[in-house]
Amino acid sequence: MPFDHASGSGGAPRSVLGGPLADCSHDPKTGFYRDGCCHTGPEDRGVHTVCAVLTDEFLKFSMSRGNDLSTPRPEYDFPGLRPGDRWCLCAARWLEAFEAGCAPRVVLSATHARTLALVPLAALAAHAADAH
Repeated sequence: MPFDHASGSGGAPRSVLGGPLADCSHDPKTGFYRDGCCHTGPEDRGVHTVCAVLTDEFLKFSMSRGNDLSTPRPEYDFPGLRPGDRWCLCAARWLEAFEAGCAPRVVLSATHARTLALVPLAALAAHAADAH
């Protein structure tokens, strides 16, 4: 398991709600480590910790910022994403979308606690896709 910044060890990662980090998506397989979870570690410079439910609006926003998440890239084993897919987004990109008024919903139980270093819990909770 990757190093976990929320616990300061290789222990169980925590969500922004304080509980165990839930899986985000196995279809498509997401996460910096492509393990289905928004785990993070020192090599995850993009902090891919926000489990988001993607929307067409967000996918277009991301493309306008130079990150095309819709087009399949088989050479990277990347299927291309569609509205409704869950994906571990970079915390800074989610915050940028939030500030632009097009942030996707967030699965709080699957969003890593490290996100809170970059994004206020209130912003995440306002876009919650799960009960909290």
